[in-house]
Amino acid sequence: MPRYQLIARQLKTAIEHGELKPGTRLPSSRTWSQELGVSRSTVENAYADLVAQGWLERHGQAGTFVSKQLRLDTTPAAPAVFAGENPTPQIFQMGLPALDLFPREIWARVMGRRLRTQTRFDLALGDVCGELLLRQAIVDYLRVSRSIECLPEQVFITSGYAASITLILRTLAKPGEGMWVEDPGFPLIRPVVMQERVELMPVPVDDDGLDVDVGVRDYPQARFALLTPAHQSPLGVALSLARRHRLLEWATRAQAWIIEDDYDSEFRYHGKPLPPLKSLDAPQRVIYTGTFSKSLFPALRTAWLVVPVTQVAQFRQQAALTACSVPVLWQQTLADFIREGHFWRHLKKMRQHYAQRRQWMENALADQGFTVVPQDGGIQMVMTIAGDDVALVRKANQAGLAVQALSHWRMVSAGKGGILLSFTNIHSAEMAQQAARQLRQAITDS
Repeated sequence: MPRYQLIARQLKTAIEHGELKPGTRLPSSRTWSQELGVSRSTVENAYADLVAQGWLERHGQAGTFVSKQLRLDTTPAAPAVFAGENPTPQIFQMGLPALDLFPREIWARVMGRRLRTQTRFDLALGDVCGELLLRQAIVDYLRVSRSIECLPEQVFITSGYAASITLILRTLAKPGEGMWVEDPGFPLIRPVVMQERVELMPVPVDDDGLDVDVGVRDYPQARFALLTPAHQSPLGVALSLARRHRLLEWATRAQAWIIEDDYDSEFRYHGKPLPPLKSLDAPQRVIYTGTFSKSLFPALRTAWLVVPVTQVAQFRQQAALTACSVPVLWQQTLADFIREGHFWRHLKKMRQHYAQRRQWMENALADQGFTVVPQDGGIQMVMTIAGDDVALVRKANQAGLAVQALSHWRMVSAGKGGILLSFTNIHSAEMAQQAARQLRQAITDS
């Protein structure tokens, strides 16, 4: 499918699901082409296609808008994507850390000091791979917290998880190659992979994580494997040690690449986590990705990846084509925040609060007759449910509750339905009880 049609299909889906409401102004083609890494004409073709179908309207210099003539029975599951708003978090909204716990005063002080001490050279473009100061801070953090030994040269700073995946695929992938993805797994990364013309190859997940043997059997030609081994998203299981070794053996034998998404390993409440795949990566086939969106705040728009030494030059060459888009000031502030110990103290506080907030939410849901799947960590939970989870979630969304259906995270695998929700912004036991009552009322009302 041509790329402009993929973009048009994503926009149409967002409109159908209520994420883009009638009258919403879309970004300019210039802005979006830079965000997606495509030509401006590609975005213009996508817009023109949807204008012709009646989904969008052009208002001259005012821009392109979702047609006000649309009358869709939509169910918004999350705040609008392109509306330019800063809404307060919805109840149960996933993907958000506890915004009330972030030490804004400390962050402001560290950034203010950086502003006062900047030289004229700090006003120039930074290193295309990210500021060395921040890359060294990440190296030190990974050595202590995740037992990963690497050099600053192996670390690349990006503007988010999607940008990291894009950089990896544009460096290593060829059109038509395949990638194992967890089923169920994070759905929002699929369009990013497809945009690079890499085929998605769903591999089922069980109690031991991604089933490597099934992947080898069904898709032996795959070139990549994308997975969340420490805390599988969304089921919360960990990839067993035996499967970790089988996965590394497969990657070595097939000369394939493993992309390890360690998105929330900092938040574990029971037991000691298994080591990351990257720490076991003697064959140097693992690319390790992480983000500060879950540990600090999403608006930071800062992530990183650690690549094998043998691939550093190739990644740097690709990174130079777009350069690091994270502002130098933010990178310097973040590096100081980590080096001065603020990051460690913040994570410690977050673990304590999250353990309490999760317990509040589990107790409240149990009081309403719900069953939560036990997990050792993470910032979301899975609630088992009888019946059609998609229909029940639609009712909850209509009541303003930002839960998600487990079925929407599946591609081809069969399994029980469930409701996915977050507890991070539940501030008290009373708030948890109120939210659980709202959920019960919403899904039982006809």
